Amino acid sequence: MKRSKEMNKDTVTAINVQNFHIKVQEEKLPFIITNQLIFLQVEESSIQLETEMVAGILVLRLFRVLFFLHMVLIAILVTCLTIRGLLSAHSHHFHPKKWYPPLLTATGCAGIVAFTWQWFTLCNPSRALRTAFWLSPLLTCAAGVLFVLIGSAAGLTIGVIAIVLALILFLYACWVNPRFNYATKVLSIAAASPPAKTTTVVNLSIITGTVYSCFLVSGIGGATAVGTVMDYLFILAILASLAWSTQVIRNTLQVTIARVKYLHFAYGLDMDLRIALRDTFKYSMGSVCISSVLVPIITVVHGSARAISLIAGGADEFLFSCANCYAAVAATLVSYGNRWGLVQVGVYNKGFVQASMDTWEMLKRLGLEPIIDRDLTGSFCFLSGMAGGAICTLVGGAWTFAVHKSYATEVSIYAFLIGYFMCRIEMAWLQSCVSAYYIAYTENPQNSRLDPAIIFRLEEFQRYGD
Repeated sequence: MKRSKEMNKDTVTAINVQNFHIKVQEEKLPFIITNQLIFLQVEESSIQLETEMVAGILVLRLFRVLFFLHMVLIAILVTCLTIRGLLSAHSHHFHPKKWYPPLLTATGCAGIVAFTWQWFTLCNPSRALRTAFWLSPLLTCAAGVLFVLIGSAAGLTIGVIAIVLALILFLYACWVNPRFNYATKVLSIAAASPPAKTTTVVNLSIITGTVYSCFLVSGIGGATAVGTVMDYLFILAILASLAWSTQVIRNTLQVTIARVKYLHFAYGLDMDLRIALRDTFKYSMGSVCISSVLVPIITVVHGSARAISLIAGGADEFLFSCANCYAAVAATLVSYGNRWGLVQVGVYNKGFVQASMDTWEMLKRLGLEPIIDRDLTGSFCFLSGMAGGAICTLVGGAWTFAVHKSYATEVSIYAFLIGYFMCRIEMAWLQSCVSAYYIAYTENPQNSRLDPAIIFRLEEFQRYGD
């Protein structure tokens, strides 16, 4: 009986020990599972990050290849169109001596205007700002009057649009007049002590753009000589190539000069501009090519959203809600592609989209978004381009109107586009300096090397608004 009780006691003890081990294993199991889950999550996130990086690199390489491939194809197309146009000019009643000289002169004028405006902006940026805001509406109106005098259907349409646009630009200049003092101060700070060789690099860029424009003009003339539907498609392709190529030249300058100026503002270092330009060609051309497509489109969407919001106001509920929806879409697009991101492209060799997102997040975190949104540097560059394009239109269009009226409308349009893009190339150095100044402040607001203009502007905006 006693032995039976001992056996039962041992059995109970064994069962208790077994239950204890089971309990311990159950307690350890969640910990092990949790560790495994954390490890798997970290591994999955690292794999996802690596995949995104590889995808981003592939996209950048794709855009770089597409750009250089399109350059080769456009060169072949322009050469063929030029030869065909010269061989068949007389059979299609095309007069090369009345078409080419005015447009080529206007193209040369675009280069001269760009050189002159660069010198004026470098010597006195504050006066150049005010001149651009008041002179651009007058020249745009004069170009519109020329289009109206030409008398064609397209000329009348473009002329009316240009005159209305001139009125809008004049009203805009009056509206932003209170911001001129801050804008001129920022321009003076940013433009002071430009990097060595800046003038040389910008001048070479203008010469490159002018020569390339003359080459494209020959192809446009060859397509105009025959004038089939396919030829008009060729002309559109050539104009698209002109826009993309000049944007690439401009953004190459922005990435390069912004890197040098950022290092100067942030750390007091002076980097050789030629080394920065070489690094841009070697490492950042994919970002430059993709930004040259995205930034103009997003800028147009963002600008139109602001205009629609101002027009809609709060009068009509449906129109107001649509304007708000469009503005929200535009704001989202800006965070994924903006010219401020070009600074981080040059400094940190980031992809353009990632650089834009990181930069915009920093700007929003410091409350600089309303200041950036009201910055007049972009408007200054745009109005400089409008003024340059209007001057080229007046030169080429008036000459063509005098010698062969039927060519005047198209020659005036081409002259305007070439003049606009050449002046935008010239303004790239100043825009990059301003961007570098803002980003250097964003990354270190306590930087003693920076002028406190942004701090004063923030305080003024928080106190009084716009």
